[in-house]
Amino acid sequence: MQTPAPDAPILFFDSGLGGLTVLGPTRALLPTAPIVYAADYAGLPYGKKSDAELAARVPALLGRLVERYHPRLAVIACNTASTIALTHVRAALDLPIVGTVPAIKPASELTRSGVIGVLGTEATVRQPYVDDLSAKFARDKTVLRHGSPELVTAAEGKLRGAPVDPATIARALAGLTEQAGGDAIDVIVLACTHFPLLQDELQAAAGPGVTLIDGATGIARRIAHLTQGQAWPKTAAPGIAVFTRSEDRPPPPLAALTPYGIGRIETI
Repeated sequence: MQTPAPDAPILFFDSGLGGLTVLGPTRALLPTAPIVYAADYAGLPYGKKSDAELAARVPALLGRLVERYHPRLAVIACNTASTIALTHVRAALDLPIVGTVPAIKPASELTRSGVIGVLGTEATVRQPYVDDLSAKFARDKTVLRHGSPELVTAAEGKLRGAPVDPATIARALAGLTEQAGGDAIDVIVLACTHFPLLQDELQAAAGPGVTLIDGATGIARRIAHLTQGQAWPKTAAPGIAVFTRSEDRPPPPLAALTPYGIGRIETI
């Protein structure tokens, strides 16, 4: 690739607002980086879609976004899209692509009980990729999984100012702890970028003996490494949030996005 111009943005892509949990730590490391944050509201929720649908949809949509915004690097800030479509995206696009995968390796290093919970979307937790990560990094551990589409809805609602129903949190955790051996879980991998938006609620319900872990800081470090030595603007400019048009789900208020450095909303 040619050396990118200083104003070439980093493109973050997710089905919704969950990728903001990756954008946050990235901005902490690269405070003047231009940002385009893309949310596929027309396709949300990804966890309910088939693998074939996402393998076709994600590369096509990212291709449109790359043509429009000319990023230096794209981040698939979505576990479901990454576990299903990352290979297809890398084959289709000629720029660095950073994916998001469940943080099973660090979880296996943290657990003392040897029992790890993986909380994600239904599509993510069923992926062979998760089998491979478990076999590679947690072979001598018990890895229990549960898919909770309710948490995606709750996280989106929380950013819009809606209260989080404690029963939603309780059902998601029960999906792990009520499995055989689930009472011994001491580390839970938040394998959906939406779920750290509910960190406080999940931690309060899980209790102090359970550690919640996600991969956002590691992804941010990877982005910083891949862009090391590149030129950036001297001062930060407000980022752009772009949403695919959905009749059922309008973009959130700009005030919900300004804490993440977003200053303008567009739709495509």
